[in-house]
Amino acid sequence: MDGRLLPRSPPTPPFLAPALRPPAAARGLSIAAAAAGRGGRRHPPPRPRRSLAVVAGASRCESSSLNTPLVPESAAGRYLTRVLQNQRQLFHVAVAEELKQLADDRDAAVSRVRLSAGSDEACLHRRIAEIKESDRQVAIKDVMYMLILYKFSEIRVHLVPKLSRCIYNGRLEIWPAKDWELESIHGIDVLEMIKEHVSAVIGLRADSSVTDNWATTHIQRLQLGQLYAASVLYGYFLKSASLRHHLECSLALSHQGHRVFHRNALQSPKIWPYGWNKLVCGRVSKDKLSLGQASIQDRNHEKLRCYVMGFDPETLQRCAKVRSREAIDLIEKHSCALFGDGKMGLISSDDVILTSFSSLKRLVLEAVAFGSFLWDVEEHVDTVYKLNDN
Repeated sequence: MDGRLLPRSPPTPPFLAPALRPPAAARGLSIAAAAAGRGGRRHPPPRPRRSLAVVAGASRCESSSLNTPLVPESAAGRYLTRVLQNQRQLFHVAVAEELKQLADDRDAAVSRVRLSAGSDEACLHRRIAEIKESDRQVAIKDVMYMLILYKFSEIRVHLVPKLSRCIYNGRLEIWPAKDWELESIHGIDVLEMIKEHVSAVIGLRADSSVTDNWATTHIQRLQLGQLYAASVLYGYFLKSASLRHHLECSLALSHQGHRVFHRNALQSPKIWPYGWNKLVCGRVSKDKLSLGQASIQDRNHEKLRCYVMGFDPETLQRCAKVRSREAIDLIEKHSCALFGDGKMGLISSDDVILTSFSSLKRLVLEAVAFGSFLWDVEEHVDTVYKLNDN
């Protein structure tokens, strides 16, 4: 696993300068018809399946539920893969059974270790418990990954396959973009911050033209992997912050007129990772906003961006920090599987990719959605199978 994707103090993603280039060739559709019956009647051609693919070499880079970057390694993960493909309506039932089985197995292992304490077999039982715990860690991360895939399937979006299969002659082009689907899962305030994030990290404005979207740029594969991982964390942060904002507004309504909220003046604490002080603050930071004491009514109408800017360092760190070690490992594994060389999972820092800004936007929007879904999945799994604190 390439640890460079989630460095402790990574630099702010650079502004990518565009170099205009005409759009790639349009997709071709193959139409087939078969004769049937004695009258030689023809059935209408099947509707072409829209698949995510590079412009050239599409047979090597097709997006589907069978072609995800990360392949489940455990029996539980492979079982849930089959259920998702063949018996989708039973998926959540199967997930609940797997989580309960994993939790029961862990409780049983802990009990055996306690009962054998002080005996001659204590060391043996402890070693067996460690091996089984390692297997359960693989299984629980596979279950979490399958839950994330299910959430993507609900909006009819497949994850981008391994980039090693999608790059043709050094060129990466992802189509269809699925921007609308990936943006549809967010609220208005969250979406506004995501659009500012996209503009900040790839330099593509929200009102950019078609020509701007299809303009090309060069970017190192390692830099692209770090950008993706940073966007996953940003999506995770926005989910946490937006839910906190909603909760405080709900509590404020129930206690209206009885208390006043105190807010700190905006600062740019050093703990903001990946240059978030620029991504979150945006233009508001120029106004040197200081909220001071705000009324309940003002707080209820406060935009998420302003709410986040009022966080003190402790609150910001609590919202930005990924809660479980399993979630951190899953981000690293997925990113390495997506951007790695396909063999060792290592990402070459010398490999330069030519791609369009539209494809960069697709990757960033997918990463933000992945982080948002990860927050939901982590919350759900932790209620049944206690995850390890990060």
